[in-house]
Amino acid sequence: MKILYGVQGTGNGHVTRARIMAKAFAAKGVSVDWVFSGRPREDFFDMQAFGEFQSYRGLTFAVKSGRILYLKTALQANLMQLNDDIKKVNVEGYDLIINDFEPVSAHAAKRAGKKVIGISHQNSFLHKIPKKNNNLVTDWFMQNFAPVTQPIGLHWHHFNQPILPPLIEPSQYENQSLAKHYLVYLPFADLEDILPQLRAFPSYQFFIYQNVPQPVDDGHIHIRPFSREGFQQDLHKCEGVICSAGFELPSEAIQLGKKLLVQPVAGQMEQASNAFALSQLGYGTATNELSEAIIGRWLPLPKPAPVIYPDVSAALVDWILDTGGKNFESFQQSLWRNVKNEVAFSKNANAR
Repeated sequence: MKILYGVQGTGNGHVTRARIMAKAFAAKGVSVDWVFSGRPREDFFDMQAFGEFQSYRGLTFAVKSGRILYLKTALQANLMQLNDDIKKVNVEGYDLIINDFEPVSAHAAKRAGKKVIGISHQNSFLHKIPKKNNNLVTDWFMQNFAPVTQPIGLHWHHFNQPILPPLIEPSQYENQSLAKHYLVYLPFADLEDILPQLRAFPSYQFFIYQNVPQPVDDGHIHIRPFSREGFQQDLHKCEGVICSAGFELPSEAIQLGKKLLVQPVAGQMEQASNAFALSQLGYGTATNELSEAIIGRWLPLPKPAPVIYPDVSAALVDWILDTGGKNFESFQQSLWRNVKNEVAFSKNANAR
């Protein structure tokens, strides 16, 4: 079987999820051609799992100090380039096309009338899940940014909807949880937006991952350049995580039983909704402002119990290869039955 797989490359979470699926497909000896868009090719890292992948500009957001700049986003969008890139993607000759919220290959497949299985967290927003700040525009965006014929959503809870648990790579590190060690990952914030608050807590060690050329250690502040291996090691050592309200990192933290303090990117419905869901489920603390007072109240909180999700990637690959995307309901139910310490579904965890 030959597969074309499109991945939104704007955030590292999509690439992480794709890397997990790449390993699962490789374990089955399946050939996959990868398409990434959303940032320059040279800005991707740790891409060995994808071989000679295709890369396109695609569409992305302009962000400053954690806030989406919609006017700048519109001005920097090159729709003519997007149209040219869509024409360049060859979707013929594939047994299956899969998409993780990637617009170039999704629209190429739509133009060619091809069936596409969409596997992404964004697809969960097509259903009745906890949402915040959504409107007609955001709902239209989720449906049309990267259109697919069979959307499959991923989330921390099923919310009585056709949704799968998150994809989390099996860990090769010991989950140590060292006291007062904290991981900080706020990719849309500048260092000057983070450091003043963290310096107020000198008895805690903060490991901050940012786009810097080399590591910097300044007392209890440890600034680290992006590195998948280094990041994973610090994640497994820490007792808590301060991060944006994305999906992949909170998923890993939930499974490892790490405390979570999330700050959604201002103006981004998806992250606002993720923060809302984490609070409803009791999986983390959400704040719109990363103030010294908020951090001070959060740091002494106890650690939560881990929520152990099954190996969704391996199950997904088996299901895709065996059925071609059929019998989804029974497949979905079997996965949720294997979640350990899953929160009981109640009105507090229902969609609003």
